[in-house]
Amino acid sequence: MIRILLVDDHPVVRHGLRGMLDAEDDLRVIGEASSGAAGVDLAAAERPDIVLMDLRMPDGDGVSATEQILARVPGTRVVVLTTYESDRDILRAIEAGACGYLLKDATPTELAEAVRAAARGETVLAPSVASTLVRQVRRPVPPALSAREAEVLGLVARGLTNADIGRELFISEATVKTHLLRVFNKLDVADRTAAVTTAMRHGLL
Repeated sequence: MIRILLVDDHPVVRHGLRGMLDAEDDLRVIGEASSGAAGVDLAAAERPDIVLMDLRMPDGDGVSATEQILARVPGTRVVVLTTYESDRDILRAIEAGACGYLLKDATPTELAEAVRAAARGETVLAPSVASTLVRQVRRPVPPALSAREAEVLGLVARGLTNADIGRELFISEATVKTHLLRVFNKLDVADRTAAVTTAMRHGLL
């Protein structure tokens, strides 16, 4: 028997999930919590096999609750079940240790099979979520800028000219140009504006 804890702030959702899961011979809902904090306490007390975790709730979100549950009850596996599928939500949940990420439009059969797979130690992901993770993995790693290159580009972003940057950093204008050319090469851009926007997109500035 797979023992399941439901953590969701909507009573109607919890009621529907309980009905779907309890209809399966090998699944049993052993508790419900309406907030992240209550879910952590109940998981510690009941030690379920699986926690179905909503993401956005009062009194602690699903990501922090996932981290706390896995710290206090290492044998429990957490599957996120939510309506949200932004890249940020997905990555935060997986990084917190969730073994799965499902959307609330899953069918009863899909949900039951996902719970069984999670209990077997498998990772369970909605197709759209899997695509998001693949896209994140394939995203090019941003090139590293040296401290001086980042400093020069930061001053470019503030609107300073090469001469201004040279005076600010006590280096020659030619040295400023050399640093910028290296930045352009690393970021694969042709001008100052593209360098700044590309660096900002990669979190380099």
